Amino acid sequence: MLYKSTRGDNHQALSAEAIKRGIAPDGGLFIPTDRILFSADDIYALAGMDYRARAARILAPYLSDFTTAEVSECVGFAYSDKNFDHPAVAPLVELERGLAVLELWHGPTCAFKDMALQILPHLLVKSMAKTGEDAGILILVATSGDTGKAALEGFKDVPRTAITVFYPAQGVSEVQRMQMVTQAGNNVGVVAVQGNFDDSQSGVKDIFADQAMSDVIAERGFKFSSANSINWGRLAPQIVYYFSAYADLLANGRIKPGQAVNFVVPTGNFGNILAGFYARQMGLPVHRLICAANENNVLTDFIRTGVYDRVRDFKTTISPSMDILISSNLERLLFELTGHDAFRIREWMSQLKLQGRYAVDTGTREKVQQLFWSDFASDDETGHSIRETHRRYGYVVDTHTAVGLHVYDKYRGATGDDTPTVVLSTASPFKFNASVTKALLGANEILGKTEFELLQTLSAFSGMPIPRGLRDLQNQPVLHETVVEREQMPQSVIAFVNKLTGA
Repeated sequence: MLYKSTRGDNHQALSAEAIKRGIAPDGGLFIPTDRILFSADDIYALAGMDYRARAARILAPYLSDFTTAEVSECVGFAYSDKNFDHPAVAPLVELERGLAVLELWHGPTCAFKDMALQILPHLLVKSMAKTGEDAGILILVATSGDTGKAALEGFKDVPRTAITVFYPAQGVSEVQRMQMVTQAGNNVGVVAVQGNFDDSQSGVKDIFADQAMSDVIAERGFKFSSANSINWGRLAPQIVYYFSAYADLLANGRIKPGQAVNFVVPTGNFGNILAGFYARQMGLPVHRLICAANENNVLTDFIRTGVYDRVRDFKTTISPSMDILISSNLERLLFELTGHDAFRIREWMSQLKLQGRYAVDTGTREKVQQLFWSDFASDDETGHSIRETHRRYGYVVDTHTAVGLHVYDKYRGATGDDTPTVVLSTASPFKFNASVTKALLGANEILGKTEFELLQTLSAFSGMPIPRGLRDLQNQPVLHETVVEREQMPQSVIAFVNKLTGA
């Protein structure tokens, strides 16, 4: 399998090079040149496998320059009992007939990002060996909350790698912040950026595109790469859990082979739902991908109108991992739907950068709408969804999953579609315990309590144990205290590398 850029660079790369680079030389995103197809029999066979076997089967065609043993080794390390606290790794929980929740938060950081970021470091190290890379790899990550901790946890002390994570100084929960600033590891750095997630993400992209910065870190023995979902090695593992959910529905007798299902995906950067698109491209019977947004509803507006417009007020919500106005992975979808028309992609991305908006052509808009449906939830609607889900099912969800459930209710009301549906649950309710506790027990219950005290309150109410990744977090020493303006991000990277190398 070869990979090419969405921006039209003629250079093609094997998966090892694509994973090592993270982003294509022309600033585009790598996508596979060929389509992988699974037959109905291939999909049915997954029902008898565990998650590790499913992952190895689905990832192998995308990693054709890896041996079968290498893929299995990476999968085995990533989805071990040590890393995930549920034997199914990504268990499917039925709320009612025809509606299930896919729990993607049983990894070390209690968020769905673990599903990819526990395997990416293993893929990257093997990719470095395969390409004969002599330099170390410096991972730069922009995070709206969850990716940062998951990437830090995945890459800590991994040989020949280093990682710096940038997060919005006032844009993450206290639990998310403490997860990052207490991160141990000899090769990790954490930097708060004055601004929102888009400021951090744009800053990282600018660093990648700055040849002078690349030269500076090359002098110190490193090359840049990414652990955000712009890296194909991060996106591909997310395809697995769509197939796994479908296989569990088959194994449980909830659907018949070949029967279509819907997936509801809370998403901001579009990577999570794009993995569902690729699963559908591979032959998974997906009827509709339902894009659930919060009040930063730039994706909802795009899916409805074909106009992507980030020139709007940025809103800080109780579902902060979706507080995003620049959805990087949409570029991959548009490249696929335009028949790999790099000229149009370059034009649209240039308009987005210079003007803050672009409008796709009618044909592309209609293709998007055939596959996707979207709506959004306000903070009040999100809180109501948390309460209603607990009232109906005795099930506690976090704020992002609640957005998904609320948008699904809107979808059912608008379409009457009764296709079996899976809602992706992207984080443990304990990770956003203040908002969840407030929704379930009322505002008075959280007055004067820290998020860490509320872990105990939520556990007592729900009967759920506090995840091991969050226990005693408040007692860990703060190891990272750097705060910078967006324009100072390059200097913070240089300072980090200097510290690593003693320069």
